[in-house]
Amino acid sequence: MKQNTLIMATNNQHKLREIRQILGNSFEVSSLADIGCNVDIPETSDTLEGNALQKARYVSEHYGVDCFADDTGLEVDALGGAPGIYTARFGSINGYGDSHDATANIRCLLDKLKGEKRRQACFRTVIALVYKGREYLFEGKVCGRIVEQLRGNEGFGYDPIFEVEDTGLTFAEMGPNEKNRLSHRGRATEKLVRFLGQYNP
Repeated sequence: MKQNTLIMATNNQHKLREIRQILGNSFEVSSLADIGCNVDIPETSDTLEGNALQKARYVSEHYGVDCFADDTGLEVDALGGAPGIYTARFGSINGYGDSHDATANIRCLLDKLKGEKRRQACFRTVIALVYKGREYLFEGKVCGRIVEQLRGNEGFGYDPIFEVEDTGLTFAEMGPNEKNRLSHRGRATEKLVRFLGQYNP
């Protein structure tokens, strides 16, 4: 494995592609599959920070590599901050489709907000890094609102219904560069990049 290789505790190809675009050539990012880890790592914490740390620690302890993991939550004001830590499986826990089914998640959220005028929401990503035996956390946040109809064909997850404040665009209506510049994951990753730059100028 190359010296500047980091393991991201995921096999989600959408996340990997975004992270690789943001990090550029400064680090090579490998997935769990690349190190032979096919375990469904438990996420049993009640916070994004806890879940991200749980995943990063597991990989570092079991595979002896530097690792980072993210957990992302969509926090909708009218739903009291839900879906939060259940964002990726919001549909399935409410009887809509399978776990991590983006279509089911969107349908569930739109149904719960039907007729609701308060549609403000924020996306928050926490990245946990285990690096050279120490743990670090980086957070990124972006606010906006949940629109009533799907708009755009880019991105993944809730992107077609999350309109970023002051842009008039959903994430799915943005190109990858614009999304990475504005997104919660992009902002958290920028902090990760600045931190790693201290060690790899």
